[in-house]
Amino acid sequence: MKKLSLFIVQLAIAFISVAQVSKDYAVMVTAEVSDSPPSIIVKWNNSADATAFSVYRKTESSNSWGAAIANLSGTEVEYIDNAVVVDSGYEYRVYRSASSGINSYGYAYSAIKLGTTDYRGKCLLVVDTTITSSIEIELNRLMKDISGDGWQVKRINVNRNDSVKTIKNLIVTEYNADADTKCVLLFGHVPVPYSGNLNPDGHPDHLGAWPCDGFYGDMNGTWTDATVNNITASRQENWNVPGDGKYDQSSWGTIELQIGRVDLYNLPSFPDSENVLLKRYLDKDHAFRTGEFTNLPQGLIDDNFGAFSGEAFASSGFRSFAPMFGDTAVKELDYFGTMQTNSYLWSYGCGGGWYQGASGVGSTTDFVNDSVQSVFTMLFGSYFGDWDSQDNFLRAPLASKGQTLTSCWSGRPHWFFHHMALGENIGYSTLRVMNNSSTYFASYYPKYTHIALMGDPTLRMHVVRPPSSIVLTPPNGYPNTTSISWTASPDNVLGYYVYTSNTEFGKYDRISDTIISGTSFIDENLFTGVNWYMVKAVRLEETPSGSYYNTSTSIGDSVYVVVSGNENILGNENQFSVFPNPASYKITIQSSTSNLNSILVITNDVGRIILEKKITSNKTSIDISEFAAGIYFVKLNGVVKKVVVE
Repeated sequence: MKKLSLFIVQLAIAFISVAQVSKDYAVMVTAEVSDSPPSIIVKWNNSADATAFSVYRKTESSNSWGAAIANLSGTEVEYIDNAVVVDSGYEYRVYRSASSGINSYGYAYSAIKLGTTDYRGKCLLVVDTTITSSIEIELNRLMKDISGDGWQVKRINVNRNDSVKTIKNLIVTEYNADADTKCVLLFGHVPVPYSGNLNPDGHPDHLGAWPCDGFYGDMNGTWTDATVNNITASRQENWNVPGDGKYDQSSWGTIELQIGRVDLYNLPSFPDSENVLLKRYLDKDHAFRTGEFTNLPQGLIDDNFGAFSGEAFASSGFRSFAPMFGDTAVKELDYFGTMQTNSYLWSYGCGGGWYQGASGVGSTTDFVNDSVQSVFTMLFGSYFGDWDSQDNFLRAPLASKGQTLTSCWSGRPHWFFHHMALGENIGYSTLRVMNNSSTYFASYYPKYTHIALMGDPTLRMHVVRPPSSIVLTPPNGYPNTTSISWTASPDNVLGYYVYTSNTEFGKYDRISDTIISGTSFIDENLFTGVNWYMVKAVRLEETPSGSYYNTSTSIGDSVYVVVSGNENILGNENQFSVFPNPASYKITIQSSTSNLNSILVITNDVGRIILEKKITSNKTSIDISEFAAGIYFVKLNGVVKKVVVE
């Protein structure tokens, strides 16, 4: 039976005292851009009781707005900013004063033909290996997909029985060793940190420590376990006493790393195993990135709280969806009833909550039974913001057969996703929310330790279908070059960029200075060893916030090259076989053609080279008795074979 929330009682009071709706508390901001001459027209929705508007502008990275650049009357609905240039980003805030006393905010990030982001930093993929052995292929594909969107990727294997301190130390070590470390994706039931003495849903029986993934993203803050002593919460996991491994802090200073979690543990309402649920998530993550399914550019809001004494939880949706889709593409409809048959890229649902649902929205059981057509969602209500609980409503969308890949508890505080309209990933927005105190109107509980993203933080909104069938060959008469060709993207694109790296999941540098209109490219700057290549499609993405050059995820392959005078040994046309497979002590590599002076490379499942060997015949035996059990990849003359070592 659904547990009635204290929110329900408060809701009745709110409706009596404030005859307004959540939309009244949001300014729905969009932007139109022109490059000749450069200008950005900032626009917003009209309001009958508006008395004045103030427009502010800052750079994307700044946390301060400074003085208003325009103060306008309550009848104005736009501001033309001519002090802009092409390929620069500008963030706007519009503040509305009203005779009703409801003063509201809206935000947009805008640009005119903003350039591509070729490199985003390093992402740490922290994997709970307790239950992931059956999905190694899908995890390797995820690493390729993340790498293909401009990230270095480093996998860290952990056990769900490890301490949170152990895992935090692994992350801090990587961060200190490489300043490019920007993001962490926790995959599987990676141990959950708890911290604080808080109850952001307002319930006395929910006061205590809440799950705190921000602990893993804080690289230099102080975390203690000595002062909080509270065992009043009805859920024992929220109890917090000195020395129990749960931290004292209810808020943090600054979080350095973007962080998100895909954790489908303890969801018994789903008939499938945890492994099957994780595989399902990885499959739909890949399908979305590659354009196998697309959602209409619109946002759905199912608001069962209304203005709620001015908190207006659903204003999170109105503020974020307008700069993404335009104000007319934001619809107020039923959550499950609508999205079973209709497609929405974003959605928001709120109502009086319990751990497994929100009144007026639905329950975890609905996610078990229904296939919701929404990729990104925000949910809000009592209890389920404490997401490390059985059949939790915030984690359930990720396990569903539907399309949802991320969810967050937005309302206390509000979340802001307007940067995603210009190509930022959702982890970037998460970090801005975690560190927001006054830059954006947060309402209650800014910078509190309960703020967390469920889902893959590297995901972006706008998908371009990638090219396919990459082929790497040495052109006749041109030693020390690689000819790269591919099949065109099925989308309408401007062309392609080509990138190269010396490691599969390392930093890729763009080697094509301009957009390639055709489907081939010649690289004349090779190095001896493994040369990895990526090809991405490029499109000018035009949104209700402006325009930017967007890229697809990549297709990629590698060649082995010996650069010496006029020698260039590479190729991917020579097939070979590996046997036995699976193997325990020895494998044999046999090719139908001579492999004179070819380089054989064996890598593990995270791309680390385990063995490199020069071979001189078409049949070679390799001792693998010292290899740990797992999946390996054997590469010879550009062809890759997977081998299972038992």
